[in-house]
Amino acid sequence: MILVDDLLKLPISSVLWILREIHHAAQEELANESESITGELSQLYMMLETGKVSEEEFAAGERTLLERLDRIQERDRGVKEKGGGGRAPDHREMGRVA
Repeated sequence: MILVDDLLKLPISSVLWILREIHHAAQEELANESESITGELSQLYMMLETGKVSEEEFAAGERTLLERLDRIQERDRGVKEKGGGGRAPDHREMGRVA
């Protein structure tokens, strides 16, 4: 009987596993986005120091990058305040399937 139960639950548990993996990949990508913007900002400062961009170009680029970084930080704060915790729901939390 346990074998039959396991076979019946296999499609559901497989889909849940796939959804968890997608969630983890998306979380990693979002974390890397912040690091990428910080790197772009450093590169922009370097370009200003070497004279490759003007003060106006620098100010516009810096404003854009800082706004993106602020949106990411606000989104992260919103997720933490809502209790998202940055993890996918466990199959046990989804309820039992009869």
